[in-house]
Amino acid sequence: MTLLELAGVSVRFGERAVVDSVDLEVAEQETVCVLGPSGSGKSTLLRVVAGLQPVSAGRVLLGGADQARVPVHRRGVGLMFQDHQLFPHRNVGGNVAFGLRMRAAGRSSSRSYEARVAELLELVGLPGSQGRSVSSLSGGEQQRVALARALAPSPRLLMLDEPLGQLDRGLRERLVVELRGLFSRLGTTVLAVTHDQGEAFALADRVVVMQEGRIAQAGTPLAVWQRPASEFVARFLGFENVVPATVSGGAAATAWGKVPVPTGSPEGEQRILIRPAGVVLAAAGLRCEVLARTFRGTHVALRLRPEAGPVLEAECALAAAPAVGDRVAVSFTPAEVVVLPAA
Repeated sequence: MTLLELAGVSVRFGERAVVDSVDLEVAEQETVCVLGPSGSGKSTLLRVVAGLQPVSAGRVLLGGADQARVPVHRRGVGLMFQDHQLFPHRNVGGNVAFGLRMRAAGRSSSRSYEARVAELLELVGLPGSQGRSVSSLSGGEQQRVALARALAPSPRLLMLDEPLGQLDRGLRERLVVELRGLFSRLGTTVLAVTHDQGEAFALADRVVVMQEGRIAQAGTPLAVWQRPASEFVARFLGFENVVPATVSGGAAATAWGKVPVPTGSPEGEQRILIRPAGVVLAAAGLRCEVLARTFRGTHVALRLRPEAGPVLEAECALAAAPAVGDRVAVSFTPAEVVVLPAA
């Protein structure tokens, strides 16, 4: 069932539409990540759902109920920001209990919160830390406390704004796996915003890519990765091998020569994307000079200067990686070629 629905939501600051006629649904127990570059409207969208930003047009519905006149504290949503916003004068237990006190509006005693606080800290991997001061926590530990506080009142919708943005990459990668498992166990419905596609793709059941206040593409992480809906989405995901092409008879005429395309691709004047995995070192083909190579753990990323056309990005196995300055030949794999939809 749909828990959150945005229907034609727009937010205007003067003449500028920061969010422009957005339609979006989030199902119960679904994790949706909204991503996009700075200024794309993703954080404003989150503030609209929370009730922190009024809409210029459209409706926000939670559980089918219009939220137009519902104040922030009565929407039943949890918020977690990238800067944690923990209270420095409260210890860990006091920070987590704050959400419970807000929900109870002072009707319960501190002792009644103790079991719930202990349960939440156990849940986020900080058992027995109730008495620790906030200043003694690492960045990752502060993030866990902020999450426990957001989860404390059992919100029907948890919203995360760049939740791991201030952490180093290794810690982010570990925490995103933990978060996905935690949300799955709790059956939490999550709406998150981030600029980091790796984080979004690892966390989300569905990703939404925003461009200048509008939704450029929405779908499962696999679908968006395999079939970007536009050149903007392709480049935002980090793909650089995008060129004009004339598609005909199962091949595309490009600045790199003939490139095979998948069966059924639209013909005529198009733009095509070749994912780096589709640029393959070969005995014969387009001649290139290796400009740079970068170790990526499971493979080596190459930047190649072809005899004709713009620089190419390629991938190859560790053992087969050529040196900078080497001359190589490449061919193209049609399964890694995408004929991008017309703008």
